[in-house]
Amino acid sequence: MPEAKLYCGTSGFAYPSWKPEFYPRELPSSEFLTYYASRLNAVEVNYTYRRIAPPKTFEKWIASTPDSFLFMPKAHMKITHSLRLKDAEEFTRVFLDSLEPLRSAGRLGPILFQLPPSFKADIETLGNFIRLLPKSIQAVFEFRNASWFDEAVYSALREANVALCMAENENLETPHVLTADFVYLRLRKPEYTESELGSIGYRVQQYRSNAYPTYAIFKHEETPAGALNAEKLLNAQTVKGLAV
Repeated sequence: MPEAKLYCGTSGFAYPSWKPEFYPRELPSSEFLTYYASRLNAVEVNYTYRRIAPPKTFEKWIASTPDSFLFMPKAHMKITHSLRLKDAEEFTRVFLDSLEPLRSAGRLGPILFQLPPSFKADIETLGNFIRLLPKSIQAVFEFRNASWFDEAVYSALREANVALCMAENENLETPHVLTADFVYLRLRKPEYTESELGSIGYRVQQYRSNAYPTYAIFKHEETPAGALNAEKLLNAQTVKGLAV
């Protein structure tokens, strides 16, 4: 069985504080994305959390990156935080339509729906919402309230081929449960030891060896540690003989 693809990056790329450890000292900010994409092959897009991006923004990003580079948008906060998935059909359509430049270019990765910590489990609302989503997209849900970590929730996600985001945070860690035909990891701890990175790499290798395309996103922080860890993970998988 051929190994599945690994996409690895961080939550955003526009951080001058990453100089000079990641970005060269003299690199202008207008060239950050192009340089980032020369070392990593995916980025999670926080920009879409607070605004509907105009087509020209995505078109510029597409032109600045290789054909193999993917963008993983975070769903708009109106869907996840204001409406809390209820009566959200119209705005969700507007949001998904705004991603068309990425989709038509083959550059759209999974879409992250991150729910607020105060949003407790509501399986009926979740089920109604995910039935609205087109089958053509990859959707991921990050639950930040432990009440969601329940087999009934996992079953609802599996039925729709929606991924449970396996997030590692300081205060809450998501169970390692597969609910879709791909895997999405959000690696949010401020620091990772070499041993911890090795454990993550082993898990990623297992997912990929079992034909699960894997998306691994590190926290951006003010330091470039996340970007450097993402690069280490990509390089380690290459050393193991797994194409990325």
